Amino acid sequence: MTYVLAIDQGTTSTRAIVFDASMTAVANAQEEFAQHFPQSGWVEHDPDDLWNTTLATCRAAIEKAGISAAQIASIGITNQRETVVVWDKITGKAIHNAIVWQDRRTADTCRVLRDAGHEKMITERTGLLLDPYFSGTKVKWILDKVEGSRHRAANGELLFGTVDAFLIWKLTGGEAHVTDATNAARTMLYDIRKGRWSSTICDLLEIPVAMLPEVKDCAADFGLTQADLFGHEIPICGVAGDQQAATIGQACFEPGMLKSTYGTGCFALLNTGETPVTSKNRLLTTIAYQLDGKPVYALEGSIFVAGAVVQWLRDGLQIIKDAAETQNLAQQADAQQRVILVPAFVGLGAPYWNPDCRGAVYGLTRATGPAEMAKAALESVGYQTRDLLEAMAADWPAATGVQPTLRVDGGMSASDWAMQFLSDIIAAPVDRPENQETTALGVAWLAGMHAGVYPDQAEFAATWACDKQFVPQMNEDDRQAKYAAWGRAVQATLSV
Repeated sequence: MTYVLAIDQGTTSTRAIVFDASMTAVANAQEEFAQHFPQSGWVEHDPDDLWNTTLATCRAAIEKAGISAAQIASIGITNQRETVVVWDKITGKAIHNAIVWQDRRTADTCRVLRDAGHEKMITERTGLLLDPYFSGTKVKWILDKVEGSRHRAANGELLFGTVDAFLIWKLTGGEAHVTDATNAARTMLYDIRKGRWSSTICDLLEIPVAMLPEVKDCAADFGLTQADLFGHEIPICGVAGDQQAATIGQACFEPGMLKSTYGTGCFALLNTGETPVTSKNRLLTTIAYQLDGKPVYALEGSIFVAGAVVQWLRDGLQIIKDAAETQNLAQQADAQQRVILVPAFVGLGAPYWNPDCRGAVYGLTRATGPAEMAKAALESVGYQTRDLLEAMAADWPAATGVQPTLRVDGGMSASDWAMQFLSDIIAAPVDRPENQETTALGVAWLAGMHAGVYPDQAEFAATWACDKQFVPQMNEDDRQAKYAAWGRAVQATLSV
């Protein structure tokens, strides 16, 4: 039998999943790793943790599947996006901890660049906003702060990559310094229309272009793993950033198709086809996927805190022991209380893009307790999703008046209560797929398709199946009243 190994390197853990010839997951392994918070608003990972957990989970998954590396046709890699690693070209040793996508330390740098009038040019070329979220200013920070690194970078001694590029470099023993178009599109250094690194932006941020990886299609030859890692060389044939991999796994291949992933954050992508749509509502224009040299574009809305709000209930407030408890608590909440939680723990993402505001709770009474807080936490994700969808509809005339079905995945999508509220507040059907491993499946399909063991795009799309559909049940007056209250709470939060 022929297998495909998918590496899903996420923000809090690394997973490896073995898929068989029918694209069914047969074994998996997962390891969490430490989060480092050197200062308020700073988030880092130890690059050695990213590599070691990748190596360990791959070996464990292969062992659990009872197969040898020689039976694996290819590897696909999906990864946390925007996170930055800078490493020594010879030794592979990172010169600083990885700076994570959630990190806000470069807010002042972004503000200076914005005040100098550079945001319009950057947005036109990259589709992104000038925000600490993206990779470019993180790379600049490392080169500015690590002694001697600018000189070494100029001399060609250092390499930059998002996590996929770092892992590929390690897996291939330094033979391949490559990335894919979806990850490149999130760096704020890549011209998504011309399909190349922008020397203008690199010069602006004082980042040598020679540090940057070669950009390939999502399905391509990315290199061979060293034989001694798994006992046999394995070709790496598929790469996509986690949200784009989920878009592929959800088979959102037609313009107008829409998916939303609820993990640590929430990321909604709307396929807009072969033409990039410029947002007037502070959404991102990005590459959904690229095959055969042809990019397919998307509008993306990014919410920084989705599943993380449930983690806060558990670890911060300690009112739950397990995420699954939120559903029962929400069902028990007092319907007369209108508690609204704005989870701006690290600022607000799209469509507000305010890195400085912080979370707030409105409508508290003496009777407010764990049930009401759990309900408000789950509702906050639905409200934020509606913010994104309304901005998308305003940006793309082709979607005006059309309420597309929303395909959902990620940990929070397992909550029937949260998904029903989501359907109610956006006034549209919400489809949860049978296969919840959409991110890993998407990159496994890329790798397997390129290796010739998985079907083409159309046949793959035909395999998508719905587990449960949620349809709107809330009356229009309640829907609009709730959303208006959310809007007032957000404006109050932004004004503090």
